[in-house]
Amino acid sequence: MQARQLEVFCMLMRTGTVTGAAAMLNISQPALSQILLHAEDQLGFKLFNRLRGKLVPTREAEELYPECERIFSELSALRRRTTDMRFGRTGLIRIAASAPPAMSIVPKALLSFRAAHPDIVVRSLIAPLVNVVDMIRDGDAPLGIVMNNTARPGIDVETLGHTQLVCIIPEHHRLAELDRIGFADLQNETLISYRAGTLPGRLLISAAAAEKQIFNPAIEIDISITALPFVRDGFGVAIVDRLLPWQQFPGLVLRPLQQKISVPIALLTSRDRPLTGSHLAMRDDLREACASVLKAGGLES
Repeated sequence: MQARQLEVFCMLMRTGTVTGAAAMLNISQPALSQILLHAEDQLGFKLFNRLRGKLVPTREAEELYPECERIFSELSALRRRTTDMRFGRTGLIRIAASAPPAMSIVPKALLSFRAAHPDIVVRSLIAPLVNVVDMIRDGDAPLGIVMNNTARPGIDVETLGHTQLVCIIPEHHRLAELDRIGFADLQNETLISYRAGTLPGRLLISAAAAEKQIFNPAIEIDISITALPFVRDGFGVAIVDRLLPWQQFPGLVLRPLQQKISVPIALLTSRDRPLTGSHLAMRDDLREACASVLKAGGLES
């Protein structure tokens, strides 16, 4: 039984008349009768008998009806959902982000997006850069936001702004008395920072060399948030991005570096998969949220 035949059958069972079913389905009575005849021909048995001008369901119709009604209801729900998706009223948004933007930019964007689209489900994923790139390429997440704007095959990279690298110090540490931290100040400290293979790591190696100093972390990280427990527990001091809301963690002091080192914040999308209307709206909110976060933190945009 085809979808249209299913609709006609269920509506006839509901209303009991050709006139009522045709009105509900917004088709003519002859057209409805023709669809019913075709359905009965395909099934090989009658669904209705006419008694004194009325349609009386056959035993086969009575047996089929509960299952047909369930399928008819599911088809109706599917049509409503696809209509809502077409007009951006519902659906699923998937964002993959590295930890700093996931903890600062994404929540602000979600606040704005959910206010305008309360029925859309948002799936926020936190992952390292390499995994975010893979999710964009595989279609697992149409939107990605990371701290690296390197060009990548098959991916559109939009630089949203820049954040700075700063030094995070335990509040009673001797370096907390300084207004700015230079690489010379860190030479006798246990340093926690990015490994050399990361973009921030490469920038720090170059900046240290300009001061004729060595950048050599004792504890290497890929994601800045992983430095938090080491600094908090007194293992050493860390050079990390300023994008994370470090002020929310008690016992820490933030100091700028003597050299201004900026790290890009980039929005990633696939070149091969156009964004849906909902994802386009979320992209705009991510752009605005990034600008707002950077402005509020006194960072460059």
